[in-house]
Amino acid sequence: MRAIGKVSFQLKALRIFPSNFKCQIRGHRVSPPQNFTGYESIKQQYSPQIPEYFNFAEDVLDVWAEKEKKGEKGSNPAFWWVNDRKQEVRWSFEELGFHSRRLANVLSGACGLNQQDRVFLVLPRVPEWWLVNVACLRTGTVLLPGTSQLTARDILHRLQTSGARCVITDESLAPLLDAVASQCSSLQHKILVSPTKREGWKNFGDLVRNASSDHECVKTRSDDPMTIFFTSGTTGSPKMTQHSHSSYGIGLTVNGRYWLDLTERDVLWNTSDTGWAKSAWSSVYAPWIQGACVFIHHMPRFDSHTVLETLSSYPISTFCTAPTAYRMLVQEDMSRYFNLQHCLCAGEPINPEVMEKWRSATGLDIYEGYGQTETVLIAGTFKGMKIKAGAFGKASPEYDVQVVDEAGNVLPRGVEGNLGIRVKPHKPFSLFTEYTGDPDRTAECYVGDFYLTGDRAVMDEDDYLWFVGRADDVILSAGYRIGPFEVENALIEHQAVAESAVVSSPDPIRGEVVKAFVVLTAEYKSQDQDQLKKELQMYVKKVTAPYKYPRKVIVILLSLRTTQQW
Repeated sequence: MRAIGKVSFQLKALRIFPSNFKCQIRGHRVSPPQNFTGYESIKQQYSPQIPEYFNFAEDVLDVWAEKEKKGEKGSNPAFWWVNDRKQEVRWSFEELGFHSRRLANVLSGACGLNQQDRVFLVLPRVPEWWLVNVACLRTGTVLLPGTSQLTARDILHRLQTSGARCVITDESLAPLLDAVASQCSSLQHKILVSPTKREGWKNFGDLVRNASSDHECVKTRSDDPMTIFFTSGTTGSPKMTQHSHSSYGIGLTVNGRYWLDLTERDVLWNTSDTGWAKSAWSSVYAPWIQGACVFIHHMPRFDSHTVLETLSSYPISTFCTAPTAYRMLVQEDMSRYFNLQHCLCAGEPINPEVMEKWRSATGLDIYEGYGQTETVLIAGTFKGMKIKAGAFGKASPEYDVQVVDEAGNVLPRGVEGNLGIRVKPHKPFSLFTEYTGDPDRTAECYVGDFYLTGDRAVMDEDDYLWFVGRADDVILSAGYRIGPFEVENALIEHQAVAESAVVSSPDPIRGEVVKAFVVLTAEYKSQDQDQLKKELQMYVKKVTAPYKYPRKVIVILLSLRTTQQW
């Protein structure tokens, strides 16, 4: 029994693979499906049953733990975490249950949280993040994940809007929390994940060490609120996108069983940031529904060399990352050894050139998936399906996906329109419940019989979907959704800016980047433009999440009728 890295409580490490496990790839390989025979068979097989009561911790995770005890499951761990210092944590489903039940007792006991109270979680890719996810399921508390790139302003908005009673974070974010906590009347408990103590905070490790591992999972209805993600839109502040226990806990079966095509023998590495819904998709629910191992490499920043080294050093069978990451990886030396069997991407469109380079280097195709925070997998390319370069596949069996006009009428094949999901006569259970506290913006998503995704697309004669662009002005940069309104607001607060406008600009690596047009106030028109550029960029990084800052700026000097571009 030992503590590893930031994990400050007792655990048992399981070593089941040699660290130098390698398997060479030669030529192009097409891995046959493990859970189906083809796209048509998926549509025939998929028939989810939604019970009145459902809890992912009890009805999925604890079932896998019981299979482990009975010897009915292989030796693959449920969770495998590594970092750059060669530290590792491995948990079986039984160990995951043991630690998460202790934390559940902390939430319901020491913190006195009740069912449907809200917990704001901001942690990087550390094991505690996964324990909080499961503990919230066990207690019926509603989890609100946030990215570690949030600023004090972002945190204040989320705490005030959500009414969260508890926050869990590390020492890097604690000062920002302390700076705004006095303005958050509902916040009662602050838990710090750190080996050190901080005044006014409960210590995560101390609480868990002293808690009992006996805990009875609360009874949750399938449609009870389970999690809320903040997601950016064209206008206004980020919306609170609410999901139920069944929408993700059962709905993501379509991701795990069919798109990722996982079994309990697989090891999945999904590189998503913990603040985004894709992490819930592919680092929690989809793999654990299938009993697969969730592999995590805690990297402070994405590093191509580290990713390739990790893929060559561990028996990772399934790899899912953003197209931006693939664009960076194919620029590296790809003469490696991989155990990979299945590669996937999501978050933004992927270039056909990148797919071809990856295939030439690894022998594997990249299977694209399309979805949103509000949904599970909407469409994708599945094993056994012909990959059409530039298309993001066919509709998921979970949804009736159509291209519709502004009134919600289905358009003919080959005609551009709004990508929609049919919600009448029956709304899919895997669609988000609502934008919490915002009925107007919730209603705006629906036209006629359809929920509109906000994307424009074309469906061809073979039912493949082709992405055209956003129907709104949301910028998709390296997988991040960025609302222009948020960046414009940040810029206009700087004393040098009289007016601002933010748009998307093409970028060969990130797909899109933020481009800002600014009109300067009179007193700043004569200042050094290069220095002012850096000042504005740094200012935006400080007042909103750093990934939103404008990488391109055009200064408009109205009095001179000229512009200067950076």
